[in-house]
Amino acid sequence: MQIVNETSGDRATLKLSGRFDFHSHRDFRAAYEQLLETGAVRDIVIDFADVDYLDSSALGMLLLLREKADGAGKNIELASLRGTVKQVLDIANFGKLFTITT
Repeated sequence: MQIVNETSGDRATLKLSGRFDFHSHRDFRAAYEQLLETGAVRDIVIDFADVDYLDSSALGMLLLLREKADGAGKNIELASLRGTVKQVLDIANFGKLFTITT
């Protein structure tokens, strides 16, 4: 998986592409930890537009991010969900835990 970080003001977007699975955990954690430590960033958007697959470890990584973001006083938004990625997150009821935008 590739991750591109785009920050504008108090909003940062992590654009993910490829497979979001166990092999992505180090890169994903490194990308969001940097944002959690940045005081100017209040909102973190995870952009799934180019993600074609995610597994249960990706769900766990998102839950861990949510927990750490709550502790840092930051908001998490999941964006551009489509296809099977959207179905998996819907089935897991992530709409109750995260703000989801199209």
